[in-house]
Amino acid sequence: MPQDPATTLSAMLRGATIDDHDEILKAANAALKANKNDELAQNTRVVALLKLDRFSDACRAISEGGIKLEANCVLERAYALYKLGKLDDATSVLASMGIQKRSLSHLAAQVAYRAENFDEAQSIYNRLLASDPDEEANDLSINLQAAQAQAAWKDISTSIVPDSEKTMVAFELCYNAACANIARGSLQLALKLLQRALALCDASDELTDEDKEEERKPILAQQALVLAKIGDLDRARDIYSSIDISAESEPDFKIITQNNRWALEKKPENPFLVEREVASWMSASSKAKLFKFQSDVLARNASVVDLRAHKVNGVKERVKKATTKDQMPSCNADLNGMSVIGAAAETQGLARKDALRSLLSLSKARPNDTGLVLTIVQLHLERKKLGAALHTLMSFFSRLEGSGDEQSQRVRFSPGLVALAVALKKTQKRETSARAELVRAAEFWRERPTTSVVSLLEEAGIALASSSSRNELNLARVAFTKLHNEKQAPPITSAGLVAAVAASDVSAVEQHIAQLPSVESLVSGIDVESLIDSGVASTVEASAASRKRRSPTAPSSERPSQRRKRIRLPKNFVEGQTPDPERWLPLRDRSTYRPKGKKGRKKVAESTQGGVVKEEETLGLVGGGGVKVEKASASSSSKKKKKGKK
Repeated sequence: MPQDPATTLSAMLRGATIDDHDEILKAANAALKANKNDELAQNTRVVALLKLDRFSDACRAISEGGIKLEANCVLERAYALYKLGKLDDATSVLASMGIQKRSLSHLAAQVAYRAENFDEAQSIYNRLLASDPDEEANDLSINLQAAQAQAAWKDISTSIVPDSEKTMVAFELCYNAACANIARGSLQLALKLLQRALALCDASDELTDEDKEEERKPILAQQALVLAKIGDLDRARDIYSSIDISAESEPDFKIITQNNRWALEKKPENPFLVEREVASWMSASSKAKLFKFQSDVLARNASVVDLRAHKVNGVKERVKKATTKDQMPSCNADLNGMSVIGAAAETQGLARKDALRSLLSLSKARPNDTGLVLTIVQLHLERKKLGAALHTLMSFFSRLEGSGDEQSQRVRFSPGLVALAVALKKTQKRETSARAELVRAAEFWRERPTTSVVSLLEEAGIALASSSSRNELNLARVAFTKLHNEKQAPPITSAGLVAAVAASDVSAVEQHIAQLPSVESLVSGIDVESLIDSGVASTVEASAASRKRRSPTAPSSERPSQRRKRIRLPKNFVEGQTPDPERWLPLRDRSTYRPKGKKGRKKVAESTQGGVVKEEETLGLVGGGGVKVEKASASSSSKKKKKGKK
């Protein structure tokens, strides 16, 4: 008599190991054929499908099982949707059930992380850490730090308390901390953390040699990225060459590593070969799980490669779809980057002067294109035309201010554009106008969230705190108070509040004074006596400095080297031959002189040198004076008479 399928499934589950998923799935299907309402078989089939990475089949099995199975398999269904990349559907499933259970909270945090909702992911991980983490504390810390690192890449300010390098005992913690420091620009610290991550990975007893090799790959890739950013290109190329990108590697890691390696290599002369090579490894981008900032970089690089391969029309169409008029003006760096690539496509093959003229005419059709305006400003700066660059930027500001909508105003007072305007004005020695620009920006952001403008408010507060104007000091106090209330950059805000308020109300800044370092700690390493002995250095501008040559401070014993005069020799000089003794005489006075033409020979014959001296007589004139005339010879007159007699 054949055994009952349900009994067989129960026996198999009791003796199952982690490698028996195929057999368990077969037994569950057999049990469901006998009784399709068997709840144990239904749940077992769903779990087995998930273990076999058959996520679409798992979702279909849950849907076919009815409402009761869907209620029992909320975690399984949300996990399958998450693995399929359907993050919105997974979020909806979790929201319908709630995330009070710890398992659902873990999955909700992971879904939020992949959906780039890093604030929500950090909130969930912090709540899990605060509620009896047991053995999960290490894993939760790693995941929390990964969310913080991704938030830094997305330019989201987070209140991160950096851990000491010595307290990081897991290589994952060092790796995530290094990624966060790369996003903030702390490259040297990131390099140290990556080196420690490699050492901890190699020393791990929980990993096999194959696992260590796989874990080392992303660490080495980030190390090569940091080396490339600090300019050590040779070491970066060597590290990228040492990474083995096999077929088993994850698609996202493979694409990013190949892109970075290609960016550092010397480009071949044939751009069409480059385009073919890039297209070959970019074809797998649809399967890769890339974050938005990664996919945006890859898209920009692909457009640059297409431009070099003269695929201008394709790039123009791509840019046109990405940058619509409804999205402009924009502060989005990726959108503005595509706009710059579009400007390059419009001016492909033109000279710099013609390119600038073409972009100026294009800006009339797209007056609110931020990337296009910045491209024109850059071209003006390359031609050393600071006035034209500032005029272009201020005209753009005027158009944004005239529009009146909130988006245009946010672009107008965005930190990058304000910093550019201030830098250009300071270059032209327009300090008052630069300060006025910071005042206007601080007034605009005083009633708005400061998450993305922390650096702007810091610089505005620092510049205004040294002012003698009461209004500007009050504005600096407001800016630093706002940063302090939102817990942004506490050391700078405390010092700024003290500088702005201490002169008028000391009691209001007593709590901030306590947070500042003491004077003794600041001057402990300074030798005051040596500074006094050295004197005060006076700074003199280059324009005011005297151009008169200074006399030497002490007489030098050495004789200054004199410049040797160059000996000029005649063109026909031959060494060893006696030079012509008449070389100093004028040309006409030399014995070798031979005039040209008959008149010249006649004049030579009439000269006194070696010739007959003509007789002259003087004829007197009325009133005194006389004129010398040549005296005719007798022989010549007799000859004429004889001729006449014939």
